[in-house]
Amino acid sequence: MEMIIDFPGGARVDAHFGPYTVMTDQPPMGGGAASAPTPFALFLASLGTCAGIYVLGFCNQRGLPTEGIRIIQRVQTDRSTGKTENIELEIQVPPTFPDKYYSALIRSAEQCKVKQLIENPPTFNVFTNVVA
Repeated sequence: MEMIIDFPGGARVDAHFGPYTVMTDQPPMGGGAASAPTPFALFLASLGTCAGIYVLGFCNQRGLPTEGIRIIQRVQTDRSTGKTENIELEIQVPPTFPDKYYSALIRSAEQCKVKQLIENPPTFNVFTNVVA
């Protein structure tokens, strides 16, 4: 997949791929207008929503209702370094959800490709190229 990243003004940085545009911005204290999530917030949202796709698929395959299910994502950051130290995904289910599926629901969320990428990071190659 190829994405085109451009700079439409201010502190905005947008990604274009297929028919989609994903916009990002910075908060005012970072020189932006807070018109869109920051790239890091978008990255974190991709983790929670990716886990959600797997939870949704698990439930759909078994004919389990998804009403009342939600994922609460908590990010703990070291205040002195700003480094993300822990990411917690809490899958909340309604009282009627069969408890025999709890561990399988966790296993399905753990199949998230974003999570797997973080756990086994790819090699990055960053370079410049002059275009006419």
